[in-house]
Amino acid sequence: MSESHKTQDHDTIREWAESRDGHPAKIETKGEGGILRIDFGEPEENLTPIEWEEFFEIFDNSGLTFLYQDKVADGGTSRFNKFVAD
Repeated sequence: MSESHKTQDHDTIREWAESRDGHPAKIETKGEGGILRIDFGEPEENLTPIEWEEFFEIFDNSGLTFLYQDKVADGGTSRFNKFVAD
């Protein structure tokens, strides 16, 4: 498995996502914000597209860290990502 990285840097997260055709999205919840996701390619039905500004507001207010991989074991581009509580 390739090395994972973690960050809270907005520019790093946005650049990583956009370089993989990723877009900010969330799963609607009853409370504030929602559950953040990066949506790749064709939008998924259960995800609501949002702007980066709203995405990072939820990210910061929830105290999250972005866990991600740049490459998979064979050297290809990885889309692995996860939001974890800091």
